[in-house]
Amino acid sequence: MKLIVKDMDIATGGIQVILINQKDAVKLDLHHGDRVIVKKGNKKTVAITDIAESKKAVSPGHIGLFEEVLDTLNVKQDAIVTIDLIDKPASLVSIRKKLDKKELTKEEINGIVKDIISNNLTEIELCYFISGCYTNGLSLEETGALAKAIVDSGEILNFSNGLIFDKHCIGGVPGNRTTMVVVPICVAAGLKFPKTSSRSITSPSGTADTMEVLAPVSVKLTKLKIIMKKVGGFIAWGGGMGLATADDKLIRLRHPLSLDPQGMLLASILAKKAAVKATHVLIDIPVGLEAKVVSEKKAKILKKDFTMLGKHLGMKIKVILSDGKEPIGHGIGPNLEARDVLWVLQNDIKAPSDLKRKSLYVTTLILKMAGVKRPKETARVMLESGLAYKKMQDMIRAQGGNPYIDPNKIKVGEFSYKVLAQKSGKIKYLHNKRIARIARIAGAPLDKAAGIYLNYHVGYNIKKGETVFIIYSDSKEKLKYAITELNKKPVFEIN
Repeated sequence: MKLIVKDMDIATGGIQVILINQKDAVKLDLHHGDRVIVKKGNKKTVAITDIAESKKAVSPGHIGLFEEVLDTLNVKQDAIVTIDLIDKPASLVSIRKKLDKKELTKEEINGIVKDIISNNLTEIELCYFISGCYTNGLSLEETGALAKAIVDSGEILNFSNGLIFDKHCIGGVPGNRTTMVVVPICVAAGLKFPKTSSRSITSPSGTADTMEVLAPVSVKLTKLKIIMKKVGGFIAWGGGMGLATADDKLIRLRHPLSLDPQGMLLASILAKKAAVKATHVLIDIPVGLEAKVVSEKKAKILKKDFTMLGKHLGMKIKVILSDGKEPIGHGIGPNLEARDVLWVLQNDIKAPSDLKRKSLYVTTLILKMAGVKRPKETARVMLESGLAYKKMQDMIRAQGGNPYIDPNKIKVGEFSYKVLAQKSGKIKYLHNKRIARIARIAGAPLDKAAGIYLNYHVGYNIKKGETVFIIYSDSKEKLKYAITELNKKPVFEIN
């Protein structure tokens, strides 16, 4: 059937959706949720059907296209498209099999990932797949097959035939910007380090959000190859490169309920490392009551599984268990974190000692993996001599940023609120999740100047009336909401 396009001016966030009038639906025997193929010339896409019960939304003879379908077909208002019926994808049988606690074959997993990329599965169907993996788990073979299928679903970056290094922290700790210190130190020491990082989903900032304060992170692959050849490394947003695109869709659906099936978590992380042809990868697992991994027992299981899957994928994996009980650094939020990073790289007196200490520790382990002699000394020399800062300047310049940005002039939120100690004593506890939530309510990461600046960490002595931390926002209203959230429950404890 040929229909006239109506631009609905609505985006679903990923799934392809069309809207047709109920009279046309009757002619085609279409029902809510049925799949159709929508065609325009040599372009086509699979979409899910919604039905309008009156001509107010969509008239007979017309088809309402949501933004994702319009973009895929490259059509506009009043264009003519054709729709045809399509059967349900075969991968639904595989998803049902997983729900029945049965192990999937490589071919079945490939089929599911292929349908994810082709938008052949609805969000509900994908959620069933995630639920099956969460409830019944994934074997090492399934996890390896999923990782390889995810890699094959996107671009693969080939930068060098030699050793390629990468690192990943599984998250849960605000302000943990070690990547932006580790990468320039490693590159200054001669390692190849193509770092693809993520934006925030539920945290006050992701590495890509913070790096974006200093330089563009949405960089084309052709330019990244030039940067690798010229500089030896970069820190860019992985989502802008088409890497592991199937994984991005799964992550978006996993987050509302914080579902991280272990096999999916492993496949997700290592697939993105495989996509940049990493040969050596360091995995950081913060452990703490409010980190993603709350117990050392679970962390050790993850460590073993990362190592085994790494071998399965041809990578050498080093896993460390780190302290996840509190934020790292002073700044929480893109601009505030960028200041911390530059202060560390510039050896400034304002540099947070915990961020410097952890960055040097992680770098030492990576240099040791690379066979560098005296790795601890090399890491410190690269940082304290200024060579790492110079290398960061090279990366910033190559990615299109200002290499001479002064951290002291990086903007912080126009409005602020000081949180004072109500008694003297030692800080016993800082609540990661509460701090992260308050920083987000204040506007981070979308408002890059928003966030929290911590003056004190766990174990520090503080006097009554001193400022424990400052909330920054560019909006009086958002600051008001952040203060309201602050007053609901304690954010820190003093003994």
